[in-house]
Amino acid sequence: MAAPLFLLAPPRSYTSLMNAMLGQHPQCFGLPELCLFNVERLFELWVRTSDEMGSEAKTRHGLLRAVAEIYAGEQTMDSVRMATHWCAARQNHSTREIYQELVEKIDPLVAVEKSPAYTVDIRRLFRIEQAFPNARYLHLTRHPVGQCKSVMSLYEGTFALFVNSIDFLDDRAIVEPQFAWHDLNINILNFLDTIPPERQMRIRGEDVMSDPPKYLGAVCRWMGLRDDADAIDAMMHPERSPFACFGPLDAMFGNDPNFLSGPTFRPHKVKVPPLDRPVPWREDGRGLYPQVVELARELGY
Repeated sequence: MAAPLFLLAPPRSYTSLMNAMLGQHPQCFGLPELCLFNVERLFELWVRTSDEMGSEAKTRHGLLRAVAEIYAGEQTMDSVRMATHWCAARQNHSTREIYQELVEKIDPLVAVEKSPAYTVDIRRLFRIEQAFPNARYLHLTRHPVGQCKSVMSLYEGTFALFVNSIDFLDDRAIVEPQFAWHDLNINILNFLDTIPPERQMRIRGEDVMSDPPKYLGAVCRWMGLRDDADAIDAMMHPERSPFACFGPLDAMFGNDPNFLSGPTFRPHKVKVPPLDRPVPWREDGRGLYPQVVELARELGY
């Protein structure tokens, strides 16, 4: 069974695009956000919890779409209904067993997945490793200013609020996304400290955006996959993924809605801002906190 690849990054770090691009490689299968390792057993995805990112229904959309596509070859109201019954029949299975069944079904293709919710709790990352001791991990980074601006532009920073990324000032509390950027990347780094170097790779999302053939080729060689012109060209078309669009009404999401609205990739040079300037989401002129600057420099910014 082919070892899966997991993209590890906070949300809004080019994960949707990168996952879809790598998933279009002829030897890969790009999955939507399954969120399986958020919980221990499958039925728990159907149980509302206080630590769930987004609505509980949206958390399941990726899994339902994946099962529909893998087992029925399409994503329709009928195939999603089938996927719901598939899940109901396995509700007491561990999420490890569920994920292994999906990976075995698409073998010999390499499963590629990113669920940013995995980075919220390091225990979720260790569930991945327990399920797949041979898995590979791609740590995808984004400059803290760019990532935080993007987080704050989506539902007024709901994600940062969800992970208690709050700055308590003298007279009020404000959403401060840079704390989440720091803490989620620390979770990733602490987890990867336990993983052999040959099974992990770090890449800056900004670099991929500016020269995708170069960096996608590097990822392919690291994974032992083809890196010929046809393979690179296939990865340049993430919009061809069966999950790069909205799904049927009962499973519409499973990915970032912004990506689903416009999945076509256009190479572009990303401006990397300095680390010592005031940040645009604050009104008090404050910049990045020292621990954020230190980590950003460690990550190559």
